[in-house]
Amino acid sequence: QVQLVESGGGLVQPGGSLRLSCAASTSIFSIYTMGWYRQPPGKQRELVASITGGGSNTNYADSVKGRFTISRDNAKRTVYLQMNSLKPEDTAVYYCNKAGGVTLGWGQGTQVTVSS
Repeated sequence: QVQLVESGGGLVQPGGSLRLSCAASTSIFSIYTMGWYRQPPGKQRELVASITGGGSNTNYADSVKGRFTISRDNAKRTVYLQMNSLKPEDTAVYYCNKAGGVTLGWGQGTQVTVSS
């Protein structure tokens, strides 16, 4: 079973930055379009960014466009999310998974809290 392990979350002040990482155990990681999802307290999980297998195409939710950047390193089987200009409304548990199609098993996520 594929394992996804997210890391890099924490407490940050508004306007700050964080870089999240997600390591995947699958050897066929490079064929998956991957995404970063988030689940704010009391709300449903939403997709905020995705990147194709080769990394050439990315997409972002309007709420994070211009502030977040998704990238990947297929040799390391890792996908990243650089988050800049963070806002309190970005507070959520962040997860990575396939974007589109049947998802893999969900990891434990990483908590991001934006607060002064």
